[in-house]
Amino acid sequence: MQDMNNVTIFTHPLIQHKISTLRCVETGSKLFRELVEEIAMLMSYEVFRDLPTEELEIETPICKTVAPFIKGKKMAIVPILRAGLGMVNGIQALIPSAKVGHIGLYRDPETHEPHEYYCKLPDSIDQREVYVLDPMLATGGSAEAAISFIKERGCTNIKFLCIIAAPTGIERLHSAHPDVHIYCGHVDEGLNEHCYIVPGLGDAGDRIFGTK
Repeated sequence: MQDMNNVTIFTHPLIQHKISTLRCVETGSKLFRELVEEIAMLMSYEVFRDLPTEELEIETPICKTVAPFIKGKKMAIVPILRAGLGMVNGIQALIPSAKVGHIGLYRDPETHEPHEYYCKLPDSIDQREVYVLDPMLATGGSAEAAISFIKERGCTNIKFLCIIAAPTGIERLHSAHPDVHIYCGHVDEGLNEHCYIVPGLGDAGDRIFGTK
């Protein structure tokens, strides 16, 4: 795992192996979905390393004791539709108490800029630690816009999780939201003329849901 300039890049062999399998054009939708969930779960192990805990009394089959539990549990997972949905189950498997919101954005085919069509966030979002999910951080436009929408609701504690990123997307997101930590599985070479990540893995949403 590498940390630099508010960016954490996961170098664990299991994550890298699964990302390589994601990239393969032969990987079908079922396996692709499973891999996205598994990668999100593996990343979460480190993302949630600093969650605060509190000591509570419990009773084991043997005796009473004091044990650590996650404190507060005011967490929210906010996938960017639609590809971000693929990461939700992997994280909820570890943090089932986290609330889930949704932000829907589509990219203009000519300008490549994002446009909002849906935004539904959990109650008291301003009091929660929010994790924004999108498998791909390409131009950074969607991530920048989604985080801006959340901040407009008063939230100040936000992290962004992606599987693959382009340097352009990281730079744009940092420029717009320098307070938001980025967690990333791999940083690729860059973008092509259509603003797809190279070598990337294609359109994550299409590959998760089997659409073209």
